[in-house]
Amino acid sequence: MIRPRKKFTIYDLRKLKGKRCLTHIHVKSPEEAAAAEMAGVDLMSCSFDSPEAQARLPKLVEAAPNSFLSGATPHGLASQEEAIRVGFRALEMGASSVYCSASPSIIEAMAREGIPVVGHLGLIPRHVTWTNYRAIGKTAVEARGLYEKMKELENAGAYAAEIECVPHQLASWLCRETSMLLMSLGSGSGCDTQFLFSDDILGDYDERLPRHAKAYRDFSAEYRRLQDERVEAFREYIADVNGGSFPQSENLIEMDEAELKAMQDAISKS
Repeated sequence: MIRPRKKFTIYDLRKLKGKRCLTHIHVKSPEEAAAAEMAGVDLMSCSFDSPEAQARLPKLVEAAPNSFLSGATPHGLASQEEAIRVGFRALEMGASSVYCSASPSIIEAMAREGIPVVGHLGLIPRHVTWTNYRAIGKTAVEARGLYEKMKELENAGAYAAEIECVPHQLASWLCRETSMLLMSLGSGSGCDTQFLFSDDILGDYDERLPRHAKAYRDFSAEYRRLQDERVEAFREYIADVNGGSFPQSENLIEMDEAELKAMQDAISKS
């Protein structure tokens, strides 16, 4: 009998800092969450930024009951009070922590209430109008700015920060200069977790794979094959209906002829 693994706590994760790099996957369905837990992935994250995503969270938790799962909060939290409400709602629905790319003041309000919060450093997709899609921190000035932002998040009470598309030498150095866990997405192997999206790992789309990612399967090809199979199955069904070969006797419900005649006779006499 395989015993269920122990679910990580923030306390556990902090004790692991500097000991080993944890595997970390963003999942989008219960099937992916179950597969990640079965495979032995250390940490998971998911979206919590829409009604659909919020309704999905309990299903992910149920599918991977022994896994640490962070929920990504909506963009544009309007106030500290709203952030606190959203954070507690995620925790009540089963999340282990929340991810938030908002300002340190928003993160501080959540952390002050005991909500475990993951901030964001480097390339922030929600803020690319300020930076474009590019690596962040390749100059001394930008690198210093990242260090200062990291300290702001740390002082705000974030227990971790996703660090996206930052030069690996800088990311490794930053990781040694903070008590937070740094979660590397395209920032090398010198951080506390190595983070990828399931879409990238599974090859779940047709666009060019990001430089920092690696596809271990080609699900997009399988989806195309399945779509072709759907079309052919529907065509065969149409041909069977038009040709009279569907339905056949095994597809029909029989009625005793005497019962049918009795019903017809009763109607004709009424």
